[in-house]
Amino acid sequence: MKFILFLLLTFFTSTLFAQEPTLRATPYKYVEDSIGKGKPHFVEFGSDSCYSCQVMGKELYKQKQKSPSFNIEFVDVKHERKAAYKFEIRMIPTQVIFDSKGKEVYRHIGLLQKEELNALFTKYNF
Repeated sequence: MKFILFLLLTFFTSTLFAQEPTLRATPYKYVEDSIGKGKPHFVEFGSDSCYSCQVMGKELYKQKQKSPSFNIEFVDVKHERKAAYKFEIRMIPTQVIFDSKGKEVYRHIGLLQKEELNALFTKYNF
């Protein structure tokens, strides 16, 4: 009986507190090589240790799963200091959208809601 109770408790605990997947970091050199190649890019500059970045990472992961053709990338500034310096990232999370020619057309600091993300993807023709 104790064993069954232990199994049930373990199952419900792991189910309740399961981590949602988050967008994984992409090395900046790969992001840099693909920006300006005919499609817009959404780049999240943040850190895997930042709570707000984790929240954004979960939402961006869902969006990427829903629309795999969208160029949505996460650059971890803790490991990519040159990218943070190049784009003058002062606070995280910072989202930057590049148009199909590689020009920065949008920048935001902080969290974006799902509706705001969808509006941005529509506005910038993802």
